Amino acid sequence: MKVEVFDSTGSRYTVTFEGNVTREKAVRLLDIIELLGGMPGVNPNETQLVSELSKLEKTHLIVEKHFPIIWFSSRDVQTVYEQELKEPVALSVVSTYLSRMSGRGILVKTTVGSSKRYRLASQRMQAAAAESFTKDNSQTSTLRRN
Repeated sequence: MKVEVFDSTGSRYTVTFEGNVTREKAVRLLDIIELLGGMPGVNPNETQLVSELSKLEKTHLIVEKHFPIIWFSSRDVQTVYEQELKEPVALSVVSTYLSRMSGRGILVKTTVGSSKRYRLASQRMQAAAAESFTKDNSQTSTLRRN
């Protein structure tokens, strides 16, 4: 596993894990990243484009940046979204987007009591979901033509 981190001055740090990557090691890495003030794969020079993204894309970005390996709630995402992007977003909007992302295979969803929790799906699960989504869309367009 390879992680690139950019700090607030634009300096890049690259960390490579080989062998067994445990949850404990990943959490330690995230602590280091937080201390540096950066997150994996986010280049400060690209943040100017964030204002041009849709709310769904911004939500996806927040999830990937702040919740790469942990379970989170809609409220967690709403809080980080508003703090980082300095713009309000309704909890119902965040919940809707997380549900859509779950339906597309980007997130895994679990329900505990009346609350829903999410986490990023593995890359294999995301690839399978994308393939399935493409097949479904092509079948739908074929049916519409007939």
